[in-house]
Amino acid sequence: MKIVVGIGNPGKRYERTRHNLGFEVVDRLAAEQGIEVSRRRFDARVGEGQLEGSQVLLVKPQTYVNLSGSAVAPLLRWHRSSTEDLLVVCDDLNLEPGKLRLRRRGSSGGHNGLQSLIECLGTEEFARLRIGIGRGDDAVAHVLGGFGPGEREAMCDAVDAAAKAVRLWLRLGVEAAMNEVNK
Repeated sequence: MKIVVGIGNPGKRYERTRHNLGFEVVDRLAAEQGIEVSRRRFDARVGEGQLEGSQVLLVKPQTYVNLSGSAVAPLLRWHRSSTEDLLVVCDDLNLEPGKLRLRRRGSSGGHNGLQSLIECLGTEEFARLRIGIGRGDDAVAHVLGGFGPGEREAMCDAVDAAAKAVRLWLRLGVEAAMNEVNK
C-alpha cells in the first residue's frame, strides 16, 4: 500500500494557512477520487482507496505539524509499509511561492514536521513533495498566516500541481516523477 501524508495543523483556526498546504493536497486527491479521509487511526485522519492503479492510504496527522512523525510511524508499521511506499507533502519557506520540489530523501530543511518524521521513522529515506510558500519577516507568523490578496489563487494552482505530482509518483515512481516535477 502507498501512503500519502499531508502535513498540517488540525482545527478551524489553521484551515487555509500556509502550513496546511499538505492537508489541502490530500483533500484535493480525496475529493477527486471520492475517498473520505475521516477514519481516526493513530492520531491521524485516514482514508483508503484506489489512485492511479495503486491502493492508497491518504493521511492527515492530527498531532500538529511539529509532531507529525508520532502519527505516521505507527501507521507505516500497522500497514506493514516501508518508507519506500511513503510520500510526504508539506509547505517550504525556502522555495518561492507555488514552486514544487520532489525529492527521494533528504534532511528536514528546517521543517519541524519533516524533522519529527525523520526522528520517528529513524531515517531520511522517504519521498517528500515540498510546496513553496516563500519567506515572511516572522517565519512563525508567516507559516501560520493566511494567504494575502492574489496569493490564494496561485496557491490553488500549486495545490493542483502538487496533486498531479502525487499521481505521477504513484504511476511512475519517484525518479521519473522527479524528472517531471523538478523541471
